Amino acid sequence: MAVGWGREVVVSDPDRERAGGLVDAVGGTMCGSNAEVAEAADIVVLCHKPAQLREVAAEVHGRAPVVISILGGVPIADVRAAYPDAEVYRAMPSTPVELRQGVVVLAATDAPGIHRDTVRGLLAELGTLVELPEHQVDAAMQLMSCGPAYGALVAEAQIDAGVRRGLAPDIAARMVIETMAGTAALLRERGGDTRAVRAAVTSPGGLTARGLAALERGGIRAAFHDAIDAVLDD
Repeated sequence: MAVGWGREVVVSDPDRERAGGLVDAVGGTMCGSNAEVAEAADIVVLCHKPAQLREVAAEVHGRAPVVISILGGVPIADVRAAYPDAEVYRAMPSTPVELRQGVVVLAATDAPGIHRDTVRGLLAELGTLVELPEHQVDAAMQLMSCGPAYGALVAEAQIDAGVRRGLAPDIAARMVIETMAGTAALLRERGGDTRAVRAAVTSPGGLTARGLAALERGGIRAAFHDAIDAVLDD
């Protein structure tokens, strides 16, 4: 997120090398404690481990006017309880926000917030901002936050298949990656009509039809259903 925003940051991290690397990348200040960060920042982004919520809040409480939590699986009510004097938001980014091409889900809230438009504007800079009822955030996370790993795995499987049939790994990788990027652009251009994009390249009984049938027999749809259940039902 910090790289995507490209602004100077005030950062604290137990791993000083990691904190220093971020400051080197975008500029700003490395602080010695979370309390120092809260004193210096207008908006505090919580990106620690969920189990550390109370520990970090004990340092920051009363110093942070606005808090954005990206803690996976932590309801906004829990964050508000930890930061009762702050304006609290819950968001979930995907890793492509680094390139300003990610998705950020923002949990909708009826709580009054004088900084809400500022928070929305900041998050929208990182790509596509989607505001959802909080009970849908975890399902959305499985699609957009876990999604880059799933997409990378699908790309890897295609590359491996091409290599098995004699293609050089670098050539296979370039073709698969650029094809995925182009397909995403087509889907965006055609309003997300997946069937139309598939139909444009699939002639009855043709090569693509045979390949798609093999993927269906292999259980590609069931695998993605299993993935979302594994994440949400754990």
